[in-house]
Amino acid sequence: MKKRAAALALCALLLFQLAEPSAQAAGNVYFVAAQEYVLPLSDSTMPFWYGGYLYIPSTMFTNVARKALGISYVASRKTAILYSAGDHSLIFDPAKSYVQDNEGNISYPGGVTRGGVVYVPAAVVAKFFDLQYSVTEVSHGYLVWLRRSGFGLSDREFANAASMSMEDCYNTYLKSKEPQNAAEEPPSGGTGVEIEGRSIYLCLEAGDTAAALLDALDQYQAQAAFFCDGDFLTERGDLLRRMMVTGQSVGLLADGSDPERTVLEQLEAGNQALARATCGKTRLVLLKNGTEQMMQEVRDEGYCCVTPDLDRTEQGLNSNSNASSLLKRVSAYQGDVTVWLGDTAGAAGLRAFLLAAGNADGRCLALTETA
Repeated sequence: MKKRAAALALCALLLFQLAEPSAQAAGNVYFVAAQEYVLPLSDSTMPFWYGGYLYIPSTMFTNVARKALGISYVASRKTAILYSAGDHSLIFDPAKSYVQDNEGNISYPGGVTRGGVVYVPAAVVAKFFDLQYSVTEVSHGYLVWLRRSGFGLSDREFANAASMSMEDCYNTYLKSKEPQNAAEEPPSGGTGVEIEGRSIYLCLEAGDTAAALLDALDQYQAQAAFFCDGDFLTERGDLLRRMMVTGQSVGLLADGSDPERTVLEQLEAGNQALARATCGKTRLVLLKNGTEQMMQEVRDEGYCCVTPDLDRTEQGLNSNSNASSLLKRVSAYQGDVTVWLGDTAGAAGLRAFLLAAGNADGRCLALTETA
């Protein structure tokens, strides 16, 4: 019976394949499938790695995924609740570092908020609701597959069967990112700032101003990546936990010129301190004073070594003029932009930039561990 069910599912997937050959790739994406269904693809609900865990949007458990997996989603204020038959439920409150079930038991890690959506760790959801999940490398990126036990296909068999469904989703995704009526719009003539739909990844060095910067990000519902040295990771557990529950990314800041510890030793010690403070780890790394060889060694150990597109540490971000200048530099790029501000950003300058970027229809997001 299991083989027959698997064969029927495979046939259903093959019948669903109607897409034409793919357009140009737009970088790695994360597809999501629930049972035999590949879900629509969008930037606003893209899974990401954070603290060593894969996070998926709680909102995916609606419509076809709800029926396929038997899990429903409901939002209560800023809390996301996932539940199934028999009064089994998980309550994700992003203000807390843990998740609580209907019997009061708690598990780690909890949910995080990004772009107004509560994301939940796939491993926690799968274990509680007795699901299986996997991440498989596919064309254009990766496939996150959640299913009930005994589906009957291996990860690779399902990925192959679903390849054309993913191609269809990918082409639709690419079309959604194309400018509307671009041929009818007159050229801007170099005036104004146009960053509509673009993502800006601000990278900050965590220090004495971290709390004020977090206040600014919260005010504009924006995200950034905070890179932390050993002292901050050891002493500011309160701010680290706040970063995580508000959807900011936490990275490790290492110094290649440190005479006492190698870069890898610094990263290992940093993750140990982060785990003590938050019960999580990170693969995001920004290396100061590092060589290409050091960066390659970091990557070989499984870390994501960030190389920003723009280094604005000399200009800073402390005023309206700084914010305006940065926005113009960002607009000169054709795609998404990663900006390293180091410890030169102030709360006032960050607020001015977030306001200007929002008015120009840009999005300030946090880097993920696959950046």
